[in-house]
Amino acid sequence: MAATEEIRLSSDALLKANKPKRPANMGQFLRWGLLFLGGIVMIMPIVYMISTSLKWPHEVYNLKLIPDEPHLENYTFVLEDGRFYWWFVNSIIIALITTLCNVIFDSLVGYTLCKFRFPGRYIVFIAILSTLMIPTEMLVIPWYLMSQQFGWLDTYWGIMFPGLMTAFGTFLMKQFFETVPDDFIEAARIDGLNELQIWWTVAMPLVKPALAALAIFVFLGNWTAFIWPLIVTNSVEMYTLPVGLSSFGDEADVAWELIMTGAAISTIPTLIVFLIFQRFIIRGVVMAGLKG
Repeated sequence: MAATEEIRLSSDALLKANKPKRPANMGQFLRWGLLFLGGIVMIMPIVYMISTSLKWPHEVYNLKLIPDEPHLENYTFVLEDGRFYWWFVNSIIIALITTLCNVIFDSLVGYTLCKFRFPGRYIVFIAILSTLMIPTEMLVIPWYLMSQQFGWLDTYWGIMFPGLMTAFGTFLMKQFFETVPDDFIEAARIDGLNELQIWWTVAMPLVKPALAALAIFVFLGNWTAFIWPLIVTNSVEMYTLPVGLSSFGDEADVAWELIMTGAAISTIPTLIVFLIFQRFIIRGVVMAGLKG
């Protein structure tokens, strides 16, 4: 009996080995080709940025990807410029504080809109979502007048206050809190926990992927913000990295090689964040789409 089974397995293996391989699908080749072209399009600006940062000023407008005389003088100049460190520190402080506030405030509002039953909560939720349809360019004037009235111009608070809470973050957190069973909440209330304790010790640990994704999105958004920090800041010491890098040069010319050098250095923190937490980004986007 064992010999018969062994012969049958051997014959099956032989048939599989001799089975002709099915040629690749043309649609698969097309998909891979489009993905490859898309990857090239996405990575070329980064390659050109690094290439320009290695060029001398007279080579900037030469579109060669490999400079004739590559050098690191631009990196030395930028890193020895004391202003760059101020801009870097300002961006770190603003991005970290804004991210922390978003994680706290957006999750609090999302939890309240999801787990509390009160009249008009859907109206409040729709009103918050409706702000996503307002372009940022239409809000800078009210923001500036508010900052001027309260004395927030050229301060950290003036730069940060428009982004301390976001409608997208509220929507994301509300959708994830929908996955937290109400039985857990009720059990915690029976155990004597107050609402803040329930939010912090029961609900928050269950939505860690959403918190990580929200934190990454907010950090990257504030790290690269340009329009509002440019408007609200006056002194060079309060510039963030994107605003400060744009100031390289003079009235006669723009030092593109220095701008590209500073941009290349400033991408290092965002690259590190992405490489470490990319799985949370993907999971957060997929889950938000499925629940939306």
